[in-house]
Amino acid sequence: MPWRGRPLLEGVVSAVAEWPVSLVVVVVGAYEDEVLGAVDFGDAVVAVNPEWEEGIASSIRVGLDILSRDRQIESAFIALGDQPRIPAEVPGTLIAALEESGRQAAIPKYRYERANPVLIRRSLWPRLMSLEGDSGAARLLRTHPEWVEEVWVDHTPPLDVDTRDDVADLDGGRSPGTGYR
Repeated sequence: MPWRGRPLLEGVVSAVAEWPVSLVVVVVGAYEDEVLGAVDFGDAVVAVNPEWEEGIASSIRVGLDILSRDRQIESAFIALGDQPRIPAEVPGTLIAALEESGRQAAIPKYRYERANPVLIRRSLWPRLMSLEGDSGAARLLRTHPEWVEEVWVDHTPPLDVDTRDDVADLDGGRSPGTGYR
């Protein structure tokens, strides 16, 4: 889907590449050929999820499988390719909160609402890789609040872009909805 003259996903990947990360992994599934042909992924590693129809859990498994091969990587962000408006300060704030708290995950809380990206320590990856269906880390982390450091963010939650109307709303329209799954 186009946004600001280029594919929306390309903008998200470009923004994530600016975060304090050593590697960006992009998991694609539906419309694989069209996405791969249209999006400039820069230096990101692109992985194809053959089980994309299962839902977000399968994409998390694919991404974490790639990251788990590098023993130097101690934590991973889970970000959605349809949320281009993550405030620039959020990733660094989550990293600092995770280090200070000693917890297993850091989640931004945008004005009382949890949303993305989520930062997860490697020790939780096996649990995330056992998830199934169209739910991400949210249910698991709600079940274990002792694992989670919530970080207050003074912004509205990033809009989860699912339709062309949502793209129009990115530049000023209706209020955003959550994308924390």
